Amino acid sequence: MVSSLLFFSASVATAETFVFTAIPDEDETKLVERFQGVADYLSEQLDVDVRYIPVKSYAAAITAFRNNQVQLAWFGGLSGVQARKLVPGSEALAQGVEDKAFETYFIANTSTGIEPADNLADLADQLRGKTFTFGSKGSTSGRLMPEYHIREAFGEAPEDVFSRVGFSGNHTRTLRLVEAGTYQVGALNFQVWKKELDDGNIDTDAVRVIWKTPPFPDYQWTIRGDVNDRFGDGFKEKVKQALLNLKDPKLLESFPRSGFIPVSNDAYEPIRKTAEEIGILD
Repeated sequence: MVSSLLFFSASVATAETFVFTAIPDEDETKLVERFQGVADYLSEQLDVDVRYIPVKSYAAAITAFRNNQVQLAWFGGLSGVQARKLVPGSEALAQGVEDKAFETYFIANTSTGIEPADNLADLADQLRGKTFTFGSKGSTSGRLMPEYHIREAFGEAPEDVFSRVGFSGNHTRTLRLVEAGTYQVGALNFQVWKKELDDGNIDTDAVRVIWKTPPFPDYQWTIRGDVNDRFGDGFKEKVKQALLNLKDPKLLESFPRSGFIPVSNDAYEPIRKTAEEIGILD
């Protein structure tokens, strides 16, 4: 379904259409609203037709980028590393201000009685045997970093620590599953937690944050290295400047980010190394 959608959309796009996508880290309705606004903004700034194409999985976003069905993507740290590995010459252009030092929040249903701690190892006895959900299997903040810290704290794989391990698919879903008690503990993007909390969408009597990871680099805009060949000399730089100049408060709040700053592929070396260490990246 995803693949056919992408091929259909690409086939009807004109040669001058600049197409982008994003990892589906939240509910689809939120993503469509966010990125249609970005498409309109980029079209105005770049003076070309810009189209946003939604995908159903992190893997589909990477595949679309590899196959040149999209030329730009809003990736997480891990998915960006994976995509750039598959498309030589592709570059990370810009990250959110908050992405330079991103965090994962471990959350627990209050019925567990788990209290917040400064160190994950201090929660070892309380966490062992509980049910736990990650977000997407390809998520940096919803899978890669929490799994890394679990392995560091326990010296074991998550499947050996918890009685049941699941993958919710996205950060919003992780929050809802833990809030409802479907899973006792979970890990999610700290920005999603903060936004849902600010919007009054979290029952704080049912779920709480119990641990926060050390900071790591995360989301970024990544562009294919061959865009100048198709759209003209200097196009890549024009895209970068358009992203850095995105100031619309409503659009930024939907990410949620306070703005975008320059970044390079080198900033994501810690993510690549971590993924290799725990066997997610070959």
